[in-house]
Amino acid sequence: MTDEGNHRAPRRALRIVLADDDPVYVRGLAGILEEEGHEIAGRAGDAPGLRAAVSATLPDLAVVDIRMPPAYGLEGLRAAVEIRRAHPSVGILLLSKDIELTHLRQLLEAGAQADAGGIGYQLKWRVTGPDFVTDVVQAVAAGQYRIDGEIQRALYSSPRRRERLAGLTDQQLKVLALMAEGLANSAVAARLSISKRTVEDHVNTIFDRLALPPEAGKTYDRRVRAVLMHLESDG
Repeated sequence: MTDEGNHRAPRRALRIVLADDDPVYVRGLAGILEEEGHEIAGRAGDAPGLRAAVSATLPDLAVVDIRMPPAYGLEGLRAAVEIRRAHPSVGILLLSKDIELTHLRQLLEAGAQADAGGIGYQLKWRVTGPDFVTDVVQAVAAGQYRIDGEIQRALYSSPRRRERLAGLTDQQLKVLALMAEGLANSAVAARLSISKRTVEDHVNTIFDRLALPPEAGKTYDRRVRAVLMHLESDG
């Protein structure tokens, strides 16, 4: 992932593995994706099937339901972490009916390298239509972040999070939240109706106040670590 590498991804045909135990939901999502010119490289109804499908096909993207059989715990999320470590170039898009933050940090950390695929986390009820395909699916496949704003807002009540980010102004918190949604500096500027230079100043201040010094050859890493600190829960 590049430091600025969160522009809207160019449209391209993707090879995608879908993992969800609800056949009706999978059929609907597959139809949307195929109408947009993408190939469903594999389908899985449980975590072992997901791991096998990804290993066999090495797709551009795996779309994964967090809760899967047999126990309907966090099998999908744990499998996504394993896939991330074994096949870092595969983009991971998590889908969930509920907000679940356990293991999210491990997944993000496993992707904190320049050549890794993207990571997304979206609520199922917000996954609709070609706009979703154009934005979220394409972006994650291109190595970008797409963290649902509703999921971010669920973290706001965390005392640990408030303490960690206490040195940031309201405007800087808004910038950081949009970074976590996957927006580039130019897109953040447009969303907040401020100049790109102002956003850049805010981003640099965020890095300084979160004690994230630059590392040679790893300009992307500070942005990733800032997002991790923003998303980290008390769990």
